[in-house]
Amino acid sequence: MSSPLPVCAGIGLRQPHYRQVLDTLPALGWIELHSENFFDGGQPLAMLQTLAASYPLSLHGVGLGLGSAARPDPQHLASLQRLLAQVPAAAVSEHLSFNHDAGYRYANDLLPIPYTRAMLVQVAANVAEVQDAIGRPLLLENLSSYLQFPGNEMSEAEFLAELVLRTGCGILLDVNNLYVNHINLGLDVDAFLDALPAAAIGEIHLAGHSERRFDDGSRLLVDTHSRPVAPAVWQLYRAAIARFGPRPTLIEWDSDMPPLDTLQAEAATAQHILDTAGQEARHD
Repeated sequence: MSSPLPVCAGIGLRQPHYRQVLDTLPALGWIELHSENFFDGGQPLAMLQTLAASYPLSLHGVGLGLGSAARPDPQHLASLQRLLAQVPAAAVSEHLSFNHDAGYRYANDLLPIPYTRAMLVQVAANVAEVQDAIGRPLLLENLSSYLQFPGNEMSEAEFLAELVLRTGCGILLDVNNLYVNHINLGLDVDAFLDALPAAAIGEIHLAGHSERRFDDGSRLLVDTHSRPVAPAVWQLYRAAIARFGPRPTLIEWDSDMPPLDTLQAEAATAQHILDTAGQEARHD
């Protein structure tokens, strides 16, 4: 699917940089903000509308829990509908994860789901309900995981591909999450990318991770969004762009926030990769 976002690099805009961006309107390809931060309206919503007048906007959700056995929370969905009626968002995304039970008791995390045919039916119904409510396709993001369910009947990428077929949704390819799962779980990144329908990839995320080492010599990567993009993630991103072609690409940074200049420098690196890929495609 083609994304209405511009095919260039943008940044995830977080609270420490709101005022600087509003005051200076720096050159940013596009910006992404978390939907839930603006559900209550008021001054935050007015600020978001001001930003949306200057930059293409992507709204990224963390709360719908589309992989939950229960349907999406009607109140949460109504809040998202209301926000989208007030803000011209170019893209709307969510995670392929679960976070609540049938009583809408929430876990403060993005939890993995079993990749089974039964779960596929449930998630497809949840995605369809949300898309019907908001009148547009969602981009679904692959998850960073630290365990796998026994009895999986397909891979996460195959699950995503089936959701695209059943619902018409798109894919938000998080390259850092893909690398984290490669190290933590032994995920075959080439097989993952092979299984994705290229036309469905409407956005790519890049972020930094942290590493924890243990006494037995093992290590665990944690998707903290608190570091620069790692060299191995840049390498995987280049491979993804070579495979799929240029896509709207976001630099995510959510904790231990650096100066805005640092985010812009990371975005400039992504933009150089996109530009190089575009030039090579024109020469082929």
